[in-house]
Amino acid sequence: MVLLMTSERVLDRRRVARAALALTAVLLLAGCGSSPSTNFYTLDPVEAHSPSSRGARTAVQVAAVHVPATLDRREMVRETGANRLDVSEQNRWAAPLDEMIRRVLTQDLAQRLPTGAVLAPDAPASATTKRIIVELSQFDRGPSGSIVLEGSWSLLSPGTQKTALTHDLHLEERPNGSGYADDAASMSHLVGKLADEIASALQGGPGAR
Repeated sequence: MVLLMTSERVLDRRRVARAALALTAVLLLAGCGSSPSTNFYTLDPVEAHSPSSRGARTAVQVAAVHVPATLDRREMVRETGANRLDVSEQNRWAAPLDEMIRRVLTQDLAQRLPTGAVLAPDAPASATTKRIIVELSQFDRGPSGSIVLEGSWSLLSPGTQKTALTHDLHLEERPNGSGYADDAASMSHLVGKLADEIASALQGGPGAR
């Protein structure tokens, strides 16, 4: 009789243990199922309205794009108010923001300047290649709901750190919606507008100084 009761108690304990493990597994699966997915975004080139057919005096290369430390992260950032930022864990850039801007700006410029006038970011540069440096102080959605691209860009003389040309920047665009995909689309458009300005200045257009 004692052995029978002991065996039943052991079986009961095993049943309880199995039930507890099953419940834990269900809870873990439920937790995984309810975790929000991570979305990844990138910037895309914007087609030029009127590609240039004029010859370029010299080749140019986007040497560097500098973004503020608050934006130098994979998480997408929005400015929600005075001294406040929203850093989204679920909405991220697919690559470092500064490198994406550099790549897309190069592609945009290549569409707006004559063939061969724009070197790839990491291509070997000749002694006559002029370098473009972009310094951004802001590039995100602000409290007003608009994407703001602010800072400056400079053109360095070949083979030196001497600035041949510099322009201040302030461009804005209101996204079509409130989603992060809308932010990325508007940011792509603003990089295209920056390319328009740089191309115009390099060719002696209305924006040149």
